[in-house]
Amino acid sequence: MLGANDGIISTASLLVGVIGAGTPATYVLITGMAAVVAGAASMAAGEYVSVSAQADAENSDLNAEARELNRNRDYETAELASIYEGRGLDSQLATQVAEQLMEHDALGAHARDEIGIDLDNRAAPFQAAWVSALAFSCGAVLPVLIAWLLVDGWWVAISSVALLAISGGIGAQLGGANIPRAVARIVFWGSAAMAFTYGIGHLIGNAFGSNFIL
Repeated sequence: MLGANDGIISTASLLVGVIGAGTPATYVLITGMAAVVAGAASMAAGEYVSVSAQADAENSDLNAEARELNRNRDYETAELASIYEGRGLDSQLATQVAEQLMEHDALGAHARDEIGIDLDNRAAPFQAAWVSALAFSCGAVLPVLIAWLLVDGWWVAISSVALLAISGGIGAQLGGANIPRAVARIVFWGSAAMAFTYGIGHLIGNAFGSNFIL
């Protein structure tokens, strides 16, 4: 939902901005399509780089923990037991749990309870990249379709605000959040972004005239 909202807001803001500048309809649609492609590519690249950095950090932590387990297994067992004791287990039970987990999967136990890494849910750069690109594209294509049907800044803005309200409500419903508050928040900031971009585009269009646009 976050990626889709980003696609709606950024693309709709760009469209109302160029419409506010008095850009011809053909150029508005070209701008919209370029925004979808560029935004999706940017989201994919940014997410891939970000998650790859996270994966590198996780691998570094896991390699360091594996070395520590090979060097001093008794110390690592005591360290794990102290973690469980800090969570409320008595000393004897904490030691028993630590010893059993060390026998079953020492690295997995330390990764989960000491470092905070779930080995079954590791960072996946490629997956994060295409999911982000797809989510952005699904949101971004909607304002472009509206602009294609009605090249009018007001209709693009109003329709995009309605889409944001719907997506905000769905996201709040899925996340168990306050729906009116979530809808009001995304509608306000989405409207502010579009109004600001439209204002800048309108000023530029008035300042430079048709020579600048063409």
